[in-house]
Amino acid sequence: MATKKHCAELARQLRVVVGVGREVGRALPPETPPSTVAVLTVLGRYGEMRMSRLAEYLDIDISVTSRHVAYLAERGWIDRTPDALDKRSRLLRLNPHGEKVLAAASDRAAEVLAAHLNDWSDDDVDLLSGLLDRLRLSFGDCRPKPHAQTAHMAQTAHTAQADLTDHAALPATTTGAAAAHTPRTHAN
Repeated sequence: MATKKHCAELARQLRVVVGVGREVGRALPPETPPSTVAVLTVLGRYGEMRMSRLAEYLDIDISVTSRHVAYLAERGWIDRTPDALDKRSRLLRLNPHGEKVLAAASDRAAEVLAAHLNDWSDDDVDLLSGLLDRLRLSFGDCRPKPHAQTAHMAQTAHTAQADLTDHAALPATTTGAAAAHTPRTHAN
């Protein structure tokens, strides 16, 4: 079991990780701020969903989610279609143009990390990624689970989009919303 002293040091180091995530987020193109990448990532990873579900995944207010969705729809990066189960609702889906935008943002994040980690070996990066994933799992996955009717679609989308949402290439945390790999996210 880790001692309190070691856990206190880890807490200090995690604040540094947050700063690194912000720096990576600042390097993204202006049209794809971290909050935009977070929404695209959730849709890419979990597939088609209602705005209310997206708000739950991002852990942000529905009005903030609505602004993000409007921004993405205006740019043609997502599709909004009527929900066959509830005509009052719309389903949001990442489209091929949005997939390209997400891939470009992920590539940019990876480039920034690679530039700063040029003296790190692949083994070092893999070790850190594995330990961060283990840390996240120790806290449990706080994201809500998809409804039963969308579980199959979410799993299919997750499998199909895995190469676009490689967690090592996305900012760990951001100002605004966080990348979907982070268990809980916040946006303004």
